[in-house]
Amino acid sequence: MSLPVVLSADHWITHVFSAKAARQGGVVRRKVRDIERYVGMEVFLEELDRRGYNAVENAGQLIIFCNQEPVRVVSRTIFPKRSVRSF
Repeated sequence: MSLPVVLSADHWITHVFSAKAARQGGVVRRKVRDIERYVGMEVFLEELDRRGYNAVENAGQLIIFCNQEPVRVVSRTIFPKRSVRSF
């Protein structure tokens, strides 16, 4: 799907969530700067809430989990090598 020349907030949100990964319950990534420019962070977070989705932010990117499953952040900082943890 190509983007229209003039992009309204509604069109931008539709574009993000019509991506193949989003439609299949996967993950999409967008720059925080773009979210703020096209729709505003508050409006975008309301849309995530409405859909029951979660997101994490890192290095100016928002990773959006397009499903209603719980999100768990995993890193060596949280789980050092020595620790044995079963998932």
